[in-house]
Amino acid sequence: MSEYTVTGRWKSPSGWQAFETTLAAENEDVAVEHVYANFGSKHGLKRTQIDIDEVSA
Repeated sequence: MSEYTVTGRWKSPSGWQAFETTLAAENEDVAVEHVYANFGSKHGLKRTQIDIDEVSA
C-alpha cells in the first residue's frame, strides 16, 4: 500500500474549511473513498459537501 495525501475543503456551518490528510491506501480511488467516509462519519457531511482538489502519492 502507498501513502497518499488528499487536499481539499469541506462545508462547515461557518463556511468552507481547507483540509489536508495523509493515509495509506491501495490506490487514489480508495484514498478518496476513505476521505469521503471519514469526513461523513466525523462531521455528518454528504459527499456533495466535500470538495477534493488533489490526490498525490
